[in-house]
Amino acid sequence: MDPNPSFYPRPIGVPYSTSSPQARRASMDTSITLVPDTDQDSAYFRALENAGIHLNRPQIQAVRHGKGPLLTLAGAGCGKTTVLAARAGYLMAMRDVPASSILLVTFTSKAAAEMKLRIAGLPGVRPAAARAVQARTFHSFALAMLRHRGVQDEVFGETQAQHTVMKMMLRQLGLSEAFQPESLLSALSAWKAEGRSADELPETVREESDAKRAMLAYEAWKQERNKMDFDDILLRASALLRDPDVLQPLQRRFSHIMVDEFQDTNALQYEMVQRLAARHRNLMVVGDDDQTIYTFNGARQESILEFDKVYKDAKVITLDINYRSDARILGLGSNIVAKNVHRRSKRLSAAGREGLPPQFATPSGPEEEAGHIVTHLLGQVEEGRLRYRDIAILHRTASGSRSIFEQLIMRDVPFIQYGAGAVFYDQSLIRPLMDHLRLSLNPRRMESIPSTLGPLYVSREAGMEWIMREEKQQAKKYPLIHLSRWDRLRDFQREQVKERIRLIRSLTTMKPAYAIQEMRRIFYDKYLESGDTGAWTHYKETMQESLEELETAAKRFDTVEAFVSFADELSERHRQMESLRREEDSDAVRLMTIHRAKGLEFPCVYWIGASEGILPHSSALHSELPEDRRAGAAPTTAVDNDAALEEERRLAYVAVTRAKELLYITSPASNHGKPAAVSRFLLEAYGVTPEASKPEARRSSFGQPKGASGYSSRAGAGSPVSGTATRVSSRPGPGSATTRTTSSVAGSSAEPRINVPVWKCTDDACKAWMRRDTTSGRRTSAAITGTPPVCPLCASPMTEGTRSIPAR
Repeated sequence: MDPNPSFYPRPIGVPYSTSSPQARRASMDTSITLVPDTDQDSAYFRALENAGIHLNRPQIQAVRHGKGPLLTLAGAGCGKTTVLAARAGYLMAMRDVPASSILLVTFTSKAAAEMKLRIAGLPGVRPAAARAVQARTFHSFALAMLRHRGVQDEVFGETQAQHTVMKMMLRQLGLSEAFQPESLLSALSAWKAEGRSADELPETVREESDAKRAMLAYEAWKQERNKMDFDDILLRASALLRDPDVLQPLQRRFSHIMVDEFQDTNALQYEMVQRLAARHRNLMVVGDDDQTIYTFNGARQESILEFDKVYKDAKVITLDINYRSDARILGLGSNIVAKNVHRRSKRLSAAGREGLPPQFATPSGPEEEAGHIVTHLLGQVEEGRLRYRDIAILHRTASGSRSIFEQLIMRDVPFIQYGAGAVFYDQSLIRPLMDHLRLSLNPRRMESIPSTLGPLYVSREAGMEWIMREEKQQAKKYPLIHLSRWDRLRDFQREQVKERIRLIRSLTTMKPAYAIQEMRRIFYDKYLESGDTGAWTHYKETMQESLEELETAAKRFDTVEAFVSFADELSERHRQMESLRREEDSDAVRLMTIHRAKGLEFPCVYWIGASEGILPHSSALHSELPEDRRAGAAPTTAVDNDAALEEERRLAYVAVTRAKELLYITSPASNHGKPAAVSRFLLEAYGVTPEASKPEARRSSFGQPKGASGYSSRAGAGSPVSGTATRVSSRPGPGSATTRTTSSVAGSSAEPRINVPVWKCTDDACKAWMRRDTTSGRRTSAAITGTPPVCPLCASPMTEGTRSIPAR
């Protein structure tokens, strides 16, 4: 039984009578019956079976493929790694292909290492042969090619170092306030992914010209020091492959090429593969167009969609048996992504271990969502159902993890956060505002001064040097005041310093949320906007989102002191838990973005933020591309917007299909103080078409769902909606406290309603409630003992009451 009864079998907005999506069960036939002993290659498959490798029908077809191009569509959890390794073994054992003639390209070093291990573990494959197979990443292969040609430049791949150098170039060019280093680096990387050099960057307007100067300065800095970044490696290798003297020996050597995660290739990588395979055309690509979620890195879904148009004789095989997920989890994922238009049609069948159907909840907002999820997962761990390491919490954007991050920290849940550095309050965008608050409490907190200098348009390094020098001469209560006597500042800047100090003094008298709003109004938003130069600065919406998240967090506190103390304690606890990150096998919850989770699987997944404006992201619903897809992009069109929404839908599919046995999805009813409807992707999966969403009428559903929510359904338009675990009987049994009422719904005729017995939280600030079953034979432990339950959200006692809900 679920340790906390506040998840329900359907999302809010789905009629109770609607059946849940479910994938069909897969055929259990394997090579044991599909490959008879009379087949010439039966010995190879018998050897695989003895090693515990039992291939299904499409897997066998892919492994047996001989000459010519092959597109292998590999659905989520369908065993593509097994197929790639088994085909490498088959080529060696049955086709007499030398191991050194096989090139297997993937995207991560971890995946390449896993491939080598799989090949080495195949029956009959000698260690020397396994080592001879070239299983490499694109970058590793390209770097080896450059090294072989005598290129000895040092790899400059550390992200922080790249940011530091770009920041230095901007400062030297007087462009520090015009551009964000990460913006320029992202745009430059996207440009190079198309196979173009920085010299070819456009410069038709001043902003483009300034950006190009900074990028060329960055490129010159690397060249002067004989350094090359990962984009340079691919660019230079691609240029080498245009030389027949370089290309032809490689074509003769690699007679069979296999590419993993083909949907993630950018234009430059695809071009390299095509050149290498041009002679023999024995090219096998494996991927899933439904998992193309890295277009911001140059990935092109067209690589898969148009493969058999580029290679007209290509064979297409679909690996459609999923060994990962429960059939109902897989059914939900399949229904979500099936709504995309630009995809190859496929429907996966399930062969995974049986778990539970997906469960849904609609908390009032991210804070309630986080508290509920942590309470729920702690219950599962304490009852021995799961270990912490079995659990992943997935979110759409970096700022979307703030609430859950805080709950995990404050409740001492061990966790590893992937792809994130500092605590939310210490991030570069947030830190200046927090440091202004810290200085309002202690103006001599010297470590908080540097981040406040940027919004004063003062060089951090030079400004701190001046302040520290003057402090040695005469210490001040407000060390910032030294800047008012710095001769390098203009008169208006000196006056700004004094005004800023007056503001800092006043912050302690304000509510923290209002203090943040005042800082944004007076100077901070203007400071951020001063660096916005159109397409080159593509983080504006993300910045707004993070600042709104900060205001939301601050609203929980009455004083600046309480808010700052909380943030500082969070940072300290996070530092203490950082050691877990270095222990890959540690028993800890995994917290990551959906992008980071691709390729991974977990027994239990919590997908948070499944609401309109979060996933799909708000920018995909309007006139602009999402932030993570916009680096260096041209102005958007309707086609771009459709593509953005389809990529968001693919993200939802990836989130769902990470789960093996348990999937919990939460859709907060508000985000940054604004109403948010349940994600259209979930409703569409159940046959509900969003027509006139009315999120302002939605409330927290930790006890029961709302009434009609402005959606119609193919399953029954106008039906009362439900996400409840148990249906309310229209004929109450003996002893039931249920009574019928009616209520008028705006825009509709009177709707039958009933009063049901519930447990209500006694804390006025908490709106949680849950159904109290009074029927015989189904009494809860609380009803039997007479002891009220504890609120699952705030741990306050609950009391008996009634609630009016739509009749079923």
